[in-house]
Amino acid sequence: MSLYSALYAGVSGLGAQASAMATVADNITNVNTVGYKGVSAQFQTLVTDGKVKSSYSAGGVTATPKALISKQGLLQASTSLTDIGIDGAGFFVVRSSPDASGTIAYTRAGSFTTDPQGYLVNTAGYYLTGWPLDADGNYVNNGSMSSLQPIKPNALTGAATPTTTVSMRANLDSTADPVTGYTAGDMTSGAVTPQFSRSVVVYDAQGTSHSLTFNYTKTGTNQWAAEISGDPADVASVGGTATTTGLLASGTISFNADGSLDVAGSSPALFSDLDIGWANGAGSEPISLKLGSDDGLDGLTQFGSASALLNSSANGGMLGTVSSVNISKDGVVSAVFDDGSSRAIYQLPLATFANPDGLTRISGNAYAASQDSGNASINEPGSLGGGDLSAGTLEASNVDLASEFSNMIIYQRAYSASSKIITTVDDMLQEVSNLKR
Repeated sequence: MSLYSALYAGVSGLGAQASAMATVADNITNVNTVGYKGVSAQFQTLVTDGKVKSSYSAGGVTATPKALISKQGLLQASTSLTDIGIDGAGFFVVRSSPDASGTIAYTRAGSFTTDPQGYLVNTAGYYLTGWPLDADGNYVNNGSMSSLQPIKPNALTGAATPTTTVSMRANLDSTADPVTGYTAGDMTSGAVTPQFSRSVVVYDAQGTSHSLTFNYTKTGTNQWAAEISGDPADVASVGGTATTTGLLASGTISFNADGSLDVAGSSPALFSDLDIGWANGAGSEPISLKLGSDDGLDGLTQFGSASALLNSSANGGMLGTVSSVNISKDGVVSAVFDDGSSRAIYQLPLATFANPDGLTRISGNAYAASQDSGNASINEPGSLGGGDLSAGTLEASNVDLASEFSNMIIYQRAYSASSKIITTVDDMLQEVSNLKR
């Protein structure tokens, strides 16, 4: 009987409007939840028989929730340096626990703080993960989530890092008189007094400091002899070969007619890595020498002014207490120490999906990959469709409160109308049952 189908249609209307009201309730209660993505109710008809005939049987309606995950929320300024907002597509890759057994999830809730163990976690307890960087700032992205590690900036407190790079920018006086009778090693041994000499402090893997001396003596037109040496008591070997003199490298530095560096005409040993074995048994890394580029003025130069050191630098050393964390828009997490120095320690990835609206919602304002969303692709922020990171900001909920209250009125009225269908059909069925009287 068509009356019964109308009754069932009214019941389906009650269920559909109740489900729609539940989405409104969820949206309104999460209007201040960081990174929350609203849910809308999509209604669709239920048809029992689509053929046109004299008797019609009502089907009803059903409500299907649709998450608006790809809709961007407003980025708002925050007072914490570890709060991160995503401007564009992508999700933070997080774990439910700091060990490998933790479940991988994805979220845009970037309100991260340091927990008692030193890890960065958000308010839902998810641990932020990233690629660990080596001493040169490099990392390996093999596309696997197993290469990501929970970020723990405080792990570097009190640690030591060996020197891997020494750079020097200096001018050598072109008016200096050339020295005759020079042979390699004379400046280190003291047989020849260098016309210009400067020292740079480097560190081994245990944080012990060592002094490397750069000596220069002019030997001809646009040519200088150069020696790099260390304290013989500190240096045990160079390139795996034992040494007692402390001489690490020697050769000729050549300059072009305009005073720029001629790397091609200089000795390769002065531009190659130094592999030093320290006498105290501490580990070390090959030290890359950055004395300038070919035909460039960014390193050693030769002009008619007094020889002088413009600047020099060497990385490495003892790491103090981590006082703060800095996150760049490219996703590089740096630990800032109490002495003002900093070190890049992690690279944050962003996970992107072919269909982000198909992700499965899980507790804690996070998502899990599903068949509808496709697999996650993890890359640097700002690349391959991923958005940029904005430190010191948070993404607000994308819920429009005015629209939600309007929907609440609409769903409430529709619910009342569906209940009216049931009471009206009930009256009509009562009339049918009264026909027997």
